[in-house]
Amino acid sequence: MRNSTVGLGVVGLGMAGGAMVAAVGTHPGVRLVAAADPNQALRARFEAGEGLPAYADLDTLLADPAVDAVYLASPHQFHHQQALAAARAGKHIVVEKPMALALDECDQMIEAADRAGVALVVGHTHGFDPAVMLIRELVASGAYGTLSMIAQWNYTNFLYRPRRPEELDTARGGGILYNQIPHQVEIARTIAARPVRSVRATTAVLDPQRPTEGSCTAILEFEDNVSASMVYSGYDHYDTDELHGWIAEGGGPKNPSHGSARRALRQQEGEAERQARTENFGYGNWSAELPPHQPHFGELIVSCAKADIRCGADDVVVYTEAGVERVPIPARPWRPGRGDVLEELAGYLTDSRPLVHDGHFGRETLRVCLAIKQSAAEHRGLELIEREADSYV
Repeated sequence: MRNSTVGLGVVGLGMAGGAMVAAVGTHPGVRLVAAADPNQALRARFEAGEGLPAYADLDTLLADPAVDAVYLASPHQFHHQQALAAARAGKHIVVEKPMALALDECDQMIEAADRAGVALVVGHTHGFDPAVMLIRELVASGAYGTLSMIAQWNYTNFLYRPRRPEELDTARGGGILYNQIPHQVEIARTIAARPVRSVRATTAVLDPQRPTEGSCTAILEFEDNVSASMVYSGYDHYDTDELHGWIAEGGGPKNPSHGSARRALRQQEGEAERQARTENFGYGNWSAELPPHQPHFGELIVSCAKADIRCGADDVVVYTEAGVERVPIPARPWRPGRGDVLEELAGYLTDSRPLVHDGHFGRETLRVCLAIKQSAAEHRGLELIEREADSYV
């Protein structure tokens, strides 16, 4: 039984940080206590909206005794050093995907957290989604026979949302390989629950004005002859939310708007685009109300010997010889997806439940994403020989 809540400080009040601030308000085991961001306007908005302090730097946040844990929603290139600083300060850590930009950085983060005796959780990805976890349980039960393949495809406007310069620079963690493909990799890994053995991928940069990878096709081979196919395009043409009855990724309703992000971006250049990123996607643009539907990440179909299993809008749909079965998704009192990230942290700290998406899990996701990048660059498949240190849970 929980008898306390976790005081959370959010580092970075952009898109990910703003969304997590809203999610904290829905979770009974975590309380928001502070934030940090170098942007003065975002700090002012946070302080006015939450009535809590917002600091200009991480060190000041880490010195706040009300902060038990930090959520690192800063640009990807800062995750490594900020996680080390948080561990030295004795703060538990939730770090956005990607965990870091290199495997040795992940190793240092894991070592620092272990040495300090603090939790290290890697998320948010859609691997936390309740529908994905339910599909994992259905597959693991064996009721539908042997797992064979996992198919995912997602078409979005990702590349044409307002971006900071580093978000369009692959070397600094920009583009879909570090931002979107980790969602698909973690969904596949969560459901397959076994190591990835090989990767074959292709990527494309189709717009010189957005000079980073915007589309990817990848095949993952897991142990036991299980495969996963992943297709992603962020070029704002087709939108797979059409297949979800125009339910958006976060679970809310949306209107069809093909190409609108591209058209809007033509009115923004340089500083105007960066300001739009802050104004339209940063803190203050996310509602704490629970969405009417479940979150999703495009189409997901899982094939077993006796059934195909699909992620629906409000349930999991199972197609068998007997017909169609709809399996309800267990309700959560918090925002599904991001709230489940908080639940993993709170469950570990207050109920001693084991971590699922720990540093080792996050490192393996990055390892697969880096293999996808290398496979595409070298036009060949890659064998992944090294085994993950911890077993898949």
